[in-house]
Amino acid sequence: MITSSANARVKQIIQWQSKAKERRKAKVFLAEGIKMFEEAPEERILEVYLSQEMEAKIKGTFNEGHEIKEKLKRTGYEVVASELFVKMSDTQTPQGILTVLKQPEYELEEMLSCENPLLVVLENLQDPGNLGTILRTGEGAGITGVIMSNNTVDIFNPKTIRATMGSIYRVPFLYVEDLKATLQKLQEHGIHTYAAHLEGEQYYDGVSFCEPTAFIIGNEGNGLTRDIADKADSYLKIPMEGQVESLNAAVATALLMYEAHRQRNIGK
Repeated sequence: MITSSANARVKQIIQWQSKAKERRKAKVFLAEGIKMFEEAPEERILEVYLSQEMEAKIKGTFNEGHEIKEKLKRTGYEVVASELFVKMSDTQTPQGILTVLKQPEYELEEMLSCENPLLVVLENLQDPGNLGTILRTGEGAGITGVIMSNNTVDIFNPKTIRATMGSIYRVPFLYVEDLKATLQKLQEHGIHTYAAHLEGEQYYDGVSFCEPTAFIIGNEGNGLTRDIADKADSYLKIPMEGQVESLNAAVATALLMYEAHRQRNIGK
C-alpha cells in the first residue's frame, strides 16, 4: 500500500491532475470513478489506483468472476491510503478509483473518410465542462468527430473528462494549428460548414443536414472570430425570445447536433 505523499507516483499523479503541460509531455490523462474504469479501453490503461475503502468494497461486494474484479486482475492496481487518495483526486468527494490512460491520437483523414461525416468545430472554447458536455451529447447525437483550435481548453482537463461520462473513449477529436485551413480542407471534401452566429439569417431547423456537415461554434464570451465565421458556407441562428441574446455553447451545439440527428433518422 502507498502511504507516503513523498512517493514518486503520488507526486506524478498530482502533477498530471493540475498541469496540462505535464499530461501532454507524458501523453497521459486521468479518469476517476468506477464507470470510467469500466468503460476504459484496456489497451490504453497504464495504471490503476484504489483507495483502501474501494478495495474493501470491491472485495466485499462483487463475487469472483465479476467484470470489475476480472478487469482489475488484468490491469493490476495499487492501493493507496485513504487520506493520500484524496490528495491524488481532483474531486472533493473521491470515488476511490483512479485510472491513468494513454492519450488517444486521431488524424483528420480518419474523420474525412467516414461515411457522411457530422463534425463539430470549436474555436477557442474555454470551459472544460462545456467541452465535455459537447463530447457526451455529440456521441448521443451520432457525430463523427470534434475538431478544435489550439486555443481551445485542454480536452484532458479532469473536469472535461468527468463531463464526458466516458465519451472521451469513443468520440474522435483533434486539435489543429490552423483552423481556417482546416475548414478549407473540409469544404474541399464536400462537407458543408455552418457557423452558429447571431447574424444568421436562417433558422437552424430550416436547413438540411443530411449531407456531410460541420457545425462551427465559438468562444463562450466572444463567439466566433470574424475570420473563422466568414469561412463558413453560411450562418445559422437559433430562435430567441425575451432578452436572451445567445445560449450556452454546449446547449447551442446540442440543438444543432440533434437537429442533424433527427433529419438523418427520419423514416428509419
